[in-house]
Amino acid sequence: MKTAVIIGAGPAGLTAAYELLTKTDIKPIVIEADQQAGGLSKTIDYKGNKIDIGGHRFFSKSKKVIDWWLQFLPLDPEYKDEKLRLRYQNRDAEYISNKKSSSDPDKIMLIRKRKSRIFYQKKFFDYPLRLNAQTFRNLGIVKMGKIGFSYLFAKLAPHRKEETLEQFFKNRFGNELYLTFFKDYTEKVWGVPCSEIPAAWGQQRVKNLNIGKVIGHALRSAFTSDKSIQQKETATSLIEQFLYPKYGPGQLWETVGDEIIKRGGIILYNTIVTGLTGNGIDELSSVQMRNHITGEIKSIAADYVLSTMPVKDLAKGLTNMQVPAEVIKTASALQYRDFLITGILTTDLTIKDKDNAPVTDNWIYIQDKNVKAGRLQLFHNWSPYMINQQGYSWIGVEYFCNETDTFWQSDDS
Repeated sequence: MKTAVIIGAGPAGLTAAYELLTKTDIKPIVIEADQQAGGLSKTIDYKGNKIDIGGHRFFSKSKKVIDWWLQFLPLDPEYKDEKLRLRYQNRDAEYISNKKSSSDPDKIMLIRKRKSRIFYQKKFFDYPLRLNAQTFRNLGIVKMGKIGFSYLFAKLAPHRKEETLEQFFKNRFGNELYLTFFKDYTEKVWGVPCSEIPAAWGQQRVKNLNIGKVIGHALRSAFTSDKSIQQKETATSLIEQFLYPKYGPGQLWETVGDEIIKRGGIILYNTIVTGLTGNGIDELSSVQMRNHITGEIKSIAADYVLSTMPVKDLAKGLTNMQVPAEVIKTASALQYRDFLITGILTTDLTIKDKDNAPVTDNWIYIQDKNVKAGRLQLFHNWSPYMINQQGYSWIGVEYFCNETDTFWQSDDS
């Protein structure tokens, strides 16, 4: 039996391991530096209250991907015998929720309604932005006039050669809207001026969303709503609902990890890859590792190596391989943005929705540049099962920083 060493027990590594086990005769050995599965999609448990690192919604326009998730965590029995319309490859399909029921009532996927807003100058705005009465009231006539004129100017005289993210945003939204809702938050997240970020970032993240799309979506939403899980006809940034594991995204990947072990695969937790060796040219043959709890050092022979570790560390670990100097130089210069989250458990929230109702947002973007936090996650709204103490609110306050920042280096207290 051939062996594949897979570096990283995140979504990519675990998916690869499971596919190898179910479709080939190759045995996967997964090496994970953390003590649990999930990678950046793991769920942290603090005294029964669960934190989703980043806020991960399960959405795909691929039926194959959705079916792959649901084989591990079937849909909530609440939808038993209900036909849920899916749209993929320009065809409609129906998913019968009782196609596979879970033997464990805790191992299920919920269908959650998306709601997120922007907090700007002590006021809430819908996200994605909607041209409605509230937006007009919040911004005022003068500001809306400036936004309208700058948008028309951008349409009449756009940047012909779109090279930076700043040009990308201005071409689609106009200068005034860019300065109001995009510049400060984006630079807060990445720590780099929008004028130094390639336009390709926007093409991937924002894709075809623009003012015309916002207006069209607002008009369509007034008369109809796409209730399919995949929402094929809706731009990704305008999705209105998504799948979410009962106990957070980490639950799915922990379930996949358990299934891998049941099927004969191996997952080595608390283990760091220290080197990869081979014939010195173009073929790897073994992986060196160290358990950072016990200190034990091992070397495992491998017929295949799949890596999801940071590219910088991968290049550094190719000890006896002839890696081109320009590759080493590029890899070592890669910058990684870091993320810090603080969990706050509270009995009540000062902010309320209309009629003094509880806030139902999944997350809230903090647009103001003078506020250090970048985003709030309201985990009890992602799933009511993310919180152990009923009647409480469970908030994640997110900060974007670098390991070299004083903020990152401060102690927890």
